[in-house]
Amino acid sequence: MTVPDHHTVTLLVRQGCHGCVEAERDIDRICGELGVPWTSQDVDDDRELRAEYGDRVPVILVDGREHGYWRVEEERLRAALR
Repeated sequence: MTVPDHHTVTLLVRQGCHGCVEAERDIDRICGELGVPWTSQDVDDDRELRAEYGDRVPVILVDGREHGYWRVEEERLRAALR
């Protein structure tokens, strides 16, 4: 298996989600410190994402794979991005 030379983070969110706002702040800070690009995507804009992840937002994807949900575990995320 090939390991990417850089990582990407996607945060799956929903409007009106307090936990999503907190996760966005944490992801922005951590990824900013590590120089890792990240984006957010609203699960309600995509029927498949809503069906898969809608009951667990916020959901963190690292390199397209589910890393965690509901809250950011900072040390675990940092370890995944090293």
